[in-house]
Amino acid sequence: MRGWVQKSRLTQILRMKGKVARRCSVGVCWSLAIMPLMNTAPVSNSTTTAPPSLAIAWTRAVAVGSVLGLIVLGLAWELFLAPTGNRTLALKVLPLCIPLAGLLKNRMYTYRWVSLFIWFYFIEGVVRAAGDVGISRWLAGVEVLLCLSLFAACAVHVRWRLKHPTRTDPNHV
Repeated sequence: MRGWVQKSRLTQILRMKGKVARRCSVGVCWSLAIMPLMNTAPVSNSTTTAPPSLAIAWTRAVAVGSVLGLIVLGLAWELFLAPTGNRTLALKVLPLCIPLAGLLKNRMYTYRWVSLFIWFYFIEGVVRAAGDVGISRWLAGVEVLLCLSLFAACAVHVRWRLKHPTRTDPNHV
């Protein structure tokens, strides 16, 4: 009888989470039951409104502008302004083209991983600012500033969207 009571309690908890607990092993049910209940609190009218569109639009514009700025800067730097070697370092901007679609579609996952991914370009800018001379040092400083603005825009964007969720936001955790 005690096992049945525990199983029915797990079923109630799983239903509260929005999952159907038809056939699950005890370990799976138990692990789902001890996880914190998310999104079970009733949503008030203040959180069902759209997120602050001005902050979201601003951070999106800064993020897309920073990525486009890094692409243009990287190509101009390696092809025209201060080329190194046989200009193969211009290929470093190709990975920056990947997140553009997600940033333009306003996908939160893209904002999250870009905020981690951008640090590679930040490190490159810091190293080249410390080691290069002439115009390369200034271009590296611009790269560092663009990386910092992209990181700040992504962080603020994710924070605003998590702070002001909507029911229609599929990316909200």
